[in-house]
Amino acid sequence: MNALAVVPDLGLDLRKLPDLADGATRARLSAPAIEAFFAIVEKWQLRNEDAMALLGGASHGRYFELKKNRKGLLSQDELTRISLLIGIFKALNILFNRRLANQWTSRPNLNPMFNGAPPLEFLTRGGVPGMIGVRRLLDSRRGGK
Repeated sequence: MNALAVVPDLGLDLRKLPDLADGATRARLSAPAIEAFFAIVEKWQLRNEDAMALLGGASHGRYFELKKNRKGLLSQDELTRISLLIGIFKALNILFNRRLANQWTSRPNLNPMFNGAPPLEFLTRGGVPGMIGVRRLLDSRRGGK
Protein backbone atom coordinates (compact mmCIF):
# COMPACT_ATOMS: atom_id res chain seq x y z
CA MET A 1 0.00 0.00 0.00
CA ASN A 2 1.26 3.49 -0.84
CA ALA A 3 2.11 5.36 2.38
CA LEU A 4 0.58 8.56 1.00
CA ALA A 5 -2.75 6.83 0.48
CA VAL A 6 -3.31 6.51 4.24
CA VAL A 7 -2.45 10.12 5.08
CA PRO A 8 -5.66 12.06 5.74
CA ASP A 9 -6.36 15.16 3.70
CA LEU A 10 -5.74 18.00 6.15
CA GLY A 11 -6.44 20.72 3.62
CA LEU A 12 -2.76 21.44 3.17
CA ASP A 13 -2.43 20.39 -0.46
CA LEU A 14 -1.33 23.59 -2.18
CA ARG A 15 -2.59 22.21 -5.49
CA LYS A 16 -6.13 22.63 -4.17
CA LEU A 17 -5.80 26.35 -3.38
CA PRO A 18 -7.76 28.65 -5.68
CA ASP A 19 -5.64 30.64 -8.14
CA LEU A 20 -6.47 34.15 -6.98
CA ALA A 21 -4.35 35.62 -9.76
CA ASP A 22 -6.92 34.25 -12.21
CA GLY A 23 -9.68 36.78 -12.98
CA ALA A 24 -12.33 34.10 -13.48
CA THR A 25 -11.57 32.61 -10.08
CA ARG A 26 -11.71 36.02 -8.43
CA ALA A 27 -15.01 36.75 -10.21
CA ARG A 28 -16.47 33.46 -8.93
CA LEU A 29 -15.36 34.09 -5.35
CA SER A 30 -15.95 37.83 -5.08
CA ALA A 31 -19.73 37.96 -4.56
CA PRO A 32 -19.85 35.40 -1.72
CA ALA A 33 -16.75 36.97 -0.16
CA ILE A 34 -18.34 40.42 -0.21
CA GLU A 35 -21.51 39.05 1.41
CA ALA A 36 -19.49 37.27 4.09
CA PHE A 37 -17.35 40.34 4.74
CA PHE A 38 -20.32 42.64 5.31
CA ALA A 39 -22.04 40.02 7.49
CA ILE A 40 -18.93 40.01 9.70
CA VAL A 41 -18.78 43.82 9.67
CA GLU A 42 -22.39 43.89 10.88
CA LYS A 43 -21.99 41.20 13.53
CA TRP A 44 -18.80 42.79 14.88
CA GLN A 45 -20.44 46.25 14.66
CA LEU A 46 -17.41 47.70 12.92
CA ARG A 47 -17.06 51.34 12.00
CA ASN A 48 -16.70 51.99 8.29
CA GLU A 49 -13.11 53.17 8.82
CA ASP A 50 -12.16 49.90 10.49
CA ALA A 51 -13.86 47.84 7.80
CA MET A 52 -12.01 49.80 5.10
CA ALA A 53 -8.74 49.16 6.92
CA LEU A 54 -9.47 45.43 7.12
CA LEU A 55 -9.93 45.43 3.35
CA GLY A 56 -6.45 46.87 2.99
CA GLY A 57 -7.23 50.56 3.00
CA ALA A 58 -10.12 50.60 0.54
CA SER A 59 -11.11 54.09 -0.55
CA HIS A 60 -14.40 55.53 0.63
CA GLY A 61 -15.83 55.28 -2.89
CA ARG A 62 -14.85 51.66 -3.39
CA TYR A 63 -15.95 50.62 0.07
CA PHE A 64 -19.36 52.24 -0.12
CA GLU A 65 -19.92 50.89 -3.62
CA LEU A 66 -19.21 47.35 -2.39
CA LYS A 67 -21.39 47.93 0.68
CA LYS A 68 -24.32 49.26 -1.34
CA ASN A 69 -24.25 46.90 -4.33
CA ARG A 70 -22.74 43.79 -2.68
CA LYS A 71 -20.94 43.02 -5.92
CA GLY A 72 -17.68 43.82 -7.64
CA LEU A 73 -14.40 42.16 -8.49
CA LEU A 74 -12.16 41.81 -5.46
CA SER A 75 -8.39 41.83 -5.72
CA GLN A 76 -6.23 38.91 -4.68
CA ASP A 77 -5.28 40.83 -1.54
CA GLU A 78 -8.92 41.60 -0.65
CA LEU A 79 -9.96 37.97 -1.11
CA THR A 80 -7.05 36.82 1.05
CA ARG A 81 -7.97 39.29 3.79
CA ILE A 82 -11.63 38.27 3.73
CA SER A 83 -10.68 34.60 3.82
CA LEU A 84 -8.61 35.23 6.94
CA LEU A 85 -11.44 37.20 8.55
CA ILE A 86 -13.87 34.36 7.82
CA GLY A 87 -11.46 31.95 9.53
CA ILE A 88 -11.17 34.27 12.53
CA PHE A 89 -14.95 34.64 12.68
CA LYS A 90 -15.44 30.88 12.52
CA ALA A 91 -12.84 30.20 15.22
CA LEU A 92 -14.39 32.80 17.53
CA ASN A 93 -17.81 31.21 17.09
CA ILE A 94 -16.39 27.79 17.92
CA LEU A 95 -14.58 29.07 21.02
CA PHE A 96 -17.18 31.41 22.47
CA ASN A 97 -20.90 32.01 22.66
CA ARG A 98 -22.32 34.24 19.92
CA ARG A 99 -22.32 37.41 22.01
CA LEU A 100 -18.69 37.10 23.12
CA ALA A 101 -17.59 35.94 19.67
CA ASN A 102 -19.05 39.11 18.16
CA GLN A 103 -17.54 41.36 20.85
CA TRP A 104 -14.09 39.72 21.04
CA THR A 105 -12.39 41.94 18.45
CA SER A 106 -13.51 45.15 20.17
CA ARG A 107 -12.74 44.20 23.79
CA PRO A 108 -9.36 44.87 25.45
CA ASN A 109 -7.26 41.71 25.42
CA LEU A 110 -4.37 40.90 27.76
CA ASN A 111 -2.75 38.40 25.41
CA PRO A 112 0.82 39.64 24.77
CA MET A 113 -0.01 39.81 21.06
CA PHE A 114 -2.49 42.61 21.74
CA ASN A 115 -0.77 44.31 24.70
CA GLY A 116 -4.10 45.14 26.36
CA ALA A 117 -5.63 46.67 23.23
CA PRO A 118 -8.63 45.29 21.37
CA PRO A 119 -7.64 42.71 18.73
CA LEU A 120 -9.29 44.91 16.08
CA GLU A 121 -6.43 47.40 16.46
CA PHE A 122 -3.93 44.62 15.80
CA LEU A 123 -5.94 43.40 12.80
CA THR A 124 -6.26 46.83 11.19
CA ARG A 125 -2.64 47.86 11.77
CA GLY A 126 -1.06 44.46 11.19
CA GLY A 127 -2.62 43.78 7.80
CA VAL A 128 -2.36 40.28 6.39
CA PRO A 129 0.49 39.22 8.73
CA GLY A 130 -1.57 40.40 11.72
CA MET A 131 -4.63 38.54 10.47
CA ILE A 132 -2.56 35.38 10.02
CA GLY A 133 -1.23 35.77 13.58
CA VAL A 134 -4.72 36.14 15.06
CA ARG A 135 -6.01 33.24 13.01
CA ARG A 136 -3.14 31.04 14.24
CA LEU A 137 -3.73 32.11 17.84
CA LEU A 138 -7.42 31.24 17.67
CA ASP A 139 -6.83 28.00 15.77
CA SER A 140 -4.29 26.91 18.41
CA ARG A 141 -6.81 27.69 21.16
CA ARG A 142 -9.42 25.50 19.52
CA GLY A 143 -7.02 22.63 18.97
CA GLY A 144 -5.93 23.49 15.42
CA LYS A 145 -9.02 21.98 13.86
